[in-house]
Amino acid sequence: MEDIYKYVDDLGPLKIIYVHEPSVHLKAILVIDNIAKGPSIGGVRMATDVSTEECIRLARAMTLKNAAAGLAHGGGKAVVFGDPKMPADDKEKLLRALAQALRNEDTYIFAPDMGTDEQCMAWVKDETGRAVGLPKEIGGIPLDEIGATGWGLSHVVEVALQHCDFKLKGARFVVQGFGAVGRNVSRFLTEKGAILVAAADSVGAIHNVDGLDVDALCALKQQGRSVAEYNDAKVMHRDDVIDVPCDIWIPAARPDVINENNVDRLNTKLVVEGANIPFTHGAEKILHVKGILCIPDFIANAGGVICAAMEYQGACQAAALQSIEDKLRRNTSQVLDAVRHKQILPRQAATEMALERLNKAMSFRRFSLFSCAPDFR
Repeated sequence: MEDIYKYVDDLGPLKIIYVHEPSVHLKAILVIDNIAKGPSIGGVRMATDVSTEECIRLARAMTLKNAAAGLAHGGGKAVVFGDPKMPADDKEKLLRALAQALRNEDTYIFAPDMGTDEQCMAWVKDETGRAVGLPKEIGGIPLDEIGATGWGLSHVVEVALQHCDFKLKGARFVVQGFGAVGRNVSRFLTEKGAILVAAADSVGAIHNVDGLDVDALCALKQQGRSVAEYNDAKVMHRDDVIDVPCDIWIPAARPDVINENNVDRLNTKLVVEGANIPFTHGAEKILHVKGILCIPDFIANAGGVICAAMEYQGACQAAALQSIEDKLRRNTSQVLDAVRHKQILPRQAATEMALERLNKAMSFRRFSLFSCAPDFR
């Protein structure tokens, strides 16, 4: 049994729900972390190796992300045990069963995440009426199609470079996890003159010091193929992407891909976390000591949830993209100013900013939950 109580503090989690429906082989977990700012928004993640611990950590990241972004929503997360590449009919049965089981949990709004997409959210919407990241045909703003998270990451990179010694044009970057987020941030950065030199997915990785053709890679992925099938590059093991020299390294896949045991392999100047909890806190501390700037996940990759929240309020696509740009540029600047003036880690600066906004919201509630800053020593 996982030691989940070590994650309980003054912020939450408010609720942990285990879902089991044998008739469709459904096993899932929902964590509602904190709803002081409003009903929680968080993605539904599908993988064969998800866990309660991962779900709790991801839900907390959503609490901080939504607070930092100034959204009227708390944080939550759902994980489903299963192969995201299962036949569509089987996936539909699982997600409809999950939605039915959680139809009365109105403090949680379903959103897409790794292993789920807008079609999945359409099934959930049909069952519960509570979902974002929907197909445009039913009023949604398709997050992956417009690249909401990648759009936000590209602006975070631009602001972060004001604190670095190189320019975006000609900068070499690596993407670990060439899924929806990785593809879109690659597209936006190369449009601004950066050069993608390496990319990885769950099958393998590729490297070409002269640059990769992002459009060709995107076409491969749309066909359901791996980046390892790209022709004009050296094929490597997926984890070897950690060693590729670059200016910008963007993790956009699973949690804890960089930890205390492999962080010294990174050869980069800037890390921008496109995935949720991709680095351990220990690894981030090591980067800080080495002088490598690392923009935390819940600051850098908030574009998707900002877009989702605005969709829920009935906003249009153009307004959502503008809001993502404004919020993420402002928050990144505020965090990096605090890093410089206080001489603290970026995660500590980001957490302090999020908690200040969250505690203010919590002061208006009937309950009072304060004193929630973690120990960064």
